[in-house]
Amino acid sequence: MCLAVPAQIISLDGTLAVAEMSGVKKQIDVTLTPEVVPGDWVVVHVGYALQRIDPLKAQETLAAMRTAGNLGSDAMAAS
Repeated sequence: MCLAVPAQIISLDGTLAVAEMSGVKKQIDVTLTPEVVPGDWVVVHVGYALQRIDPLKAQETLAAMRTAGNLGSDAMAAS
């Protein structure tokens, strides 16, 4: 199963960013979302930010994933 996870952009360096996903910081590629700035929320899949999302939507999605039991270390490693 594929899973895209909301993450918050912490810092940018060209087309790479550090993003935080439920306390886990990971380097991601933001080539597909050149408009992002630190503080923005994005949806991440296989290391790529696919789109920018509303912060409220990100929090709602994270809460739903926690409730469903899909937000653990395995989800973070795959994103």
